[in-house]
Amino acid sequence: MTRATILPVVLLAMAAAGGVRPAAQAPPAPTIDQIMSAPFATGLVASPGGQAVAWVFNERGARNIWVAEGPAFTGRRLTAFEGDNGQEVSGLRFTPDGRTLVFVRGGGPNRGGEIPNPTSDAAGTEQAVWAMPLAGGEPQRIGAGDGAAVSPKGDVVAFVQKGRIWLASVGATMGAAPGPQTRGSAGSLRWSPDGSTLAFVSARNSHAFVGVYDPAAKTVTYLDPSVDRDVEPAWSPDGRQIAFIRQPVNSGTTPFIAVREAEPWSIRVVEVATGAAREVWRAERGRGSVFQGVTGPPLVWMADGHLVFPWEREGWKHLYAVAATGGKATRLTPGDFEVEDVVVAPDRARVYFSSNQGDIDRRDVWRVAPGGALQAVTTGPAIEWSPAPLAEGRVAYLRADARRPGQPVVQDASGATREMAPASVPSSFPASALVEPEAVVITAADGLQVHAQLFTPRATGEAKHPAVVFFHGGSRRQMLLGWHYMDYYHNTYAFNQYLASRGYVVLSVNYRSGTGYGLEFREAMNYGAGGASEFNDVMGAGLYLRGRPDVDPARIGVWGGSYGGYLTALALSRAPHLFSAGVDIHGVHDWTIVIRNFQPSFDPLASPDVARLAYASSPMASIDGWRAPVLVVHGDDDRNVPFTETVDLVEQLRKREVHVEQIVFPDEIHGFLLHQRWVRTFTAAADFFDRHLKARNPTTSGR
Repeated sequence: MTRATILPVVLLAMAAAGGVRPAAQAPPAPTIDQIMSAPFATGLVASPGGQAVAWVFNERGARNIWVAEGPAFTGRRLTAFEGDNGQEVSGLRFTPDGRTLVFVRGGGPNRGGEIPNPTSDAAGTEQAVWAMPLAGGEPQRIGAGDGAAVSPKGDVVAFVQKGRIWLASVGATMGAAPGPQTRGSAGSLRWSPDGSTLAFVSARNSHAFVGVYDPAAKTVTYLDPSVDRDVEPAWSPDGRQIAFIRQPVNSGTTPFIAVREAEPWSIRVVEVATGAAREVWRAERGRGSVFQGVTGPPLVWMADGHLVFPWEREGWKHLYAVAATGGKATRLTPGDFEVEDVVVAPDRARVYFSSNQGDIDRRDVWRVAPGGALQAVTTGPAIEWSPAPLAEGRVAYLRADARRPGQPVVQDASGATREMAPASVPSSFPASALVEPEAVVITAADGLQVHAQLFTPRATGEAKHPAVVFFHGGSRRQMLLGWHYMDYYHNTYAFNQYLASRGYVVLSVNYRSGTGYGLEFREAMNYGAGGASEFNDVMGAGLYLRGRPDVDPARIGVWGGSYGGYLTALALSRAPHLFSAGVDIHGVHDWTIVIRNFQPSFDPLASPDVARLAYASSPMASIDGWRAPVLVVHGDDDRNVPFTETVDLVEQLRKREVHVEQIVFPDEIHGFLLHQRWVRTFTAAADFFDRHLKARNPTTSGR
């Protein structure tokens, strides 16, 4: 698509009412280090009895497990890992007695088998499973690997190392022993309710099986094998049956090209003892025929015999229930909203989840039971996610708002709430200096209505401000009206606040192909490698800012990472009349290269039409139009976007005498593991925008 085909943008009336805010005494501008000083919370889990909760705090790069025990639920740090070393802590699992936590420390390997080592430690790094008693002491290393699953008996931990299952005794010193030697790569480990057998998924490139391993008999049985991809095994409460999702083979799809329909997926149930299998439900053709998962288990076997699962039949990701014996599925969550963060209550009578029901750009926690009414657990302008049901009607979750980052909260049966670790936020954290982003809707160049968040700086004495457009990555993401629930976007929200504190108007755009607004918006026609239709949203964002009376139209920049880097590069190469500078962080520049990173079997020579369109949808195809200066940032152990994407871009821009600045992080992955590298990136990006946007003489006319 060329600029000549862009339709006129119709600005909303609310944009014209932007105006200059009245003068006020602004507090001192915070530093980026202060804005990023609050810990990021993730991985919230409850103990089986609901008497304790645990989570991970990332405090300026030092990742540690925290716990809070009832009835007071006062948080305390359990582990004592120190320093900004890039070693992730994830996969928290309580033992059945609630006295020990099993977790994974370290990141996963790249295709070469290399574990992330962002500090370039000469001794190397590892990914390993550990156990830590809640009573304290030193953590015990169980074995190298991840994906740990604790037996309901509490005596054995199963985990995966290089695609193979290993077993270890909790608290033993003898080390781990190899489990079944199977082909393919094992994952999705699920113990039977009595802890006697282990279900798992054996992924084998073109297909996947659900298997059951019996450690006592040392046997493996594959359930109802087929040419399709069988995933997400779920045990019946009595341990006699396993349900799983079957995704039909679909070799005609290409990553980053819209797929709205396919051969419908189904749910199957197998009698473990006999192997007798049956289909209990199948998606209809059309909308919802392509399986879309959720955070948390996408298939839950409830105590009453229903299976709960997500389905997009109505164009939104909702929860449905069907009897495990078969029948028609019943929708549990009607409305125009999306479901995330699904977790089943300990009694398996209901599920908890987060969604954007009634507040499209935030999240609340809800609960529902098959045949029951939908109940709101949280309400109001905050953002709540990651529910963890507890005993006595309590529920824990993570909560944030526009000024305060995510914190673990406990809510009692009456609805009263309190933070479990309020002192973890430093006293120097500048909450009062942050602004409340405003929900706006912009009109894309093709007329599509697109949601965004507008950060307006406090009074600076400047009639017209420089402005910056931000595009998130993914693209399956949604930015919110507050601190985000993902660490990457927690950091980008901090930078948008930092830019606003420095006098920039910032527009954070939830462009098409993102989540939160339904199937058709996510699977936007001609998006990504299938036509770059998101460029319409890029144009709409630039023209929206250009039409605001508080923005200098000659000083508009653009930034983003990953998919946001792709849109940043498109903005600079296709719309040089709108954007005067850009920061491109590990961006996509040639789809024909990046598609192969996600689908190694993709052969451009075998699919010339797809490859031709993918390249035409790439910034490299329009690089001759690039004029504005750019700062590029990339880690050379990036597992999502090959480092060569930035290498090739810099080479081509130099040939065209475009001003390029660069920051390269040796041994760093896609989502930077070191806190100091986020700080360095944002410090350099702010300086870059200051030099190329703020330093310009303000003007009242466009170009």
